[in-house]
Amino acid sequence: MRQIGIGIAGFGTVGAGVYKHLSGNRRLLCERLGLELEVKRIAVRDLTRPRPIPPPASMTTGRWEDLIEDPEVEIIVELMGGVETPRALVLAAIEKRKIVVTGNKALLAEHGKEIFEAALRHRVPIFFEAAVAGGVPIVKAIREAFVGNHILSMHGIINGTCNYILTQMTQTGLSFETALEQAKEAGFAEADPTLDINGWDAAHKAIILASLAYGFWVPGDQIHVEGIEEIRAADIGFACKLGYVIKLLATVKADANHAVEVRVQPTLVPKSHVLASVNGVFNAVAVQGDVVGDTLFYGRGAGQDPTASAVISDIAEAAVALQVPRAHFGFTPHGLYGQCRPVAETVSPYYLRLSVVDRPGVLAQVAGILSEMEIGIASMFQPEALEEEATPLVLMLHEAPLGRIREAMERLSALPWMSRPPRMIRVLC
Repeated sequence: MRQIGIGIAGFGTVGAGVYKHLSGNRRLLCERLGLELEVKRIAVRDLTRPRPIPPPASMTTGRWEDLIEDPEVEIIVELMGGVETPRALVLAAIEKRKIVVTGNKALLAEHGKEIFEAALRHRVPIFFEAAVAGGVPIVKAIREAFVGNHILSMHGIINGTCNYILTQMTQTGLSFETALEQAKEAGFAEADPTLDINGWDAAHKAIILASLAYGFWVPGDQIHVEGIEEIRAADIGFACKLGYVIKLLATVKADANHAVEVRVQPTLVPKSHVLASVNGVFNAVAVQGDVVGDTLFYGRGAGQDPTASAVISDIAEAAVALQVPRAHFGFTPHGLYGQCRPVAETVSPYYLRLSVVDRPGVLAQVAGILSEMEIGIASMFQPEALEEEATPLVLMLHEAPLGRIREAMERLSALPWMSRPPRMIRVLC
């Protein structure tokens, strides 16, 4: 049986999980593949750091370059974290015609165009299932299962940390700050959770999905990203009364002119929608194709075992690709789409919460400004005041372009009886 040499760069939670499960399921993999997968080298940043699963000293190195230079290593698994060092490693591996498996969403979102151009030039496939939604096989589905479909839309809950925080706020009434601390204590949030809660972790994943679906590498500066830091318990409660839950949602879709919009933001999701019941650290992606119709992918989006499962799946596919060369290399560009829709032109309904001084004529002024901006009001209610000096006024607005909504928010913010800036949240459409 032919032996395939593997080099692992990075031996943190996921790297250790990959090594553990490759070893534990070795016989199963041999039977299914007809090949023997053998870890030859492991590169780590700190050779002295104690690890729950210590790598064998004989195969451990402090230089990632050793993986590139080792002739027995045919597949390199990049699980280092960060961007610049992994970029150097991946490009060097491609140059040496070694197949790359990576779970690094930031690397692909920021440098995917460069990496896949190099892969095409050297005819080296790149595998990256673990970069989006952990153990949920969404990358293979978009790239292979739906190859005969125009992807009409994707709506995804693809950050488990944010979903856990919003679930706790919804189910137990916690504040954002308390729910975030709980997520840290439970191990669902990093010590520095910035990239999770500001929306950019999900945005990196959305860029990858959009690029696969529409055949051009989506620039990060042309997408819209909002985090959940400003979501308050009041918004959670009002949304519930209106028949919604709030989720951090990644939305990817193309319009009739083949312009693509990619956005990540808190979103009111109707309680009847399938994504509304995705709670805790679970991920889900709803995909609509013009041939297949509506589909749903659901599972654990992070953690050692689900992510290791995705990486091992890619390693197995990479091993087969060594026997039978592939005609594509992980990303296939094409010219059917190729442009992003300006963020200001993206359209959706909105939830609007105002904190106003309770006096006659306030509602008439609000309605007047919205009417002048050609923004329709679908419904409105004024709950009891939560503070002595301010009364909440909650409106559901009809579909409108984001640019027009922003201009209306500026005009409303300037009114003298507005006690704090308006809060607006998109509604799923």
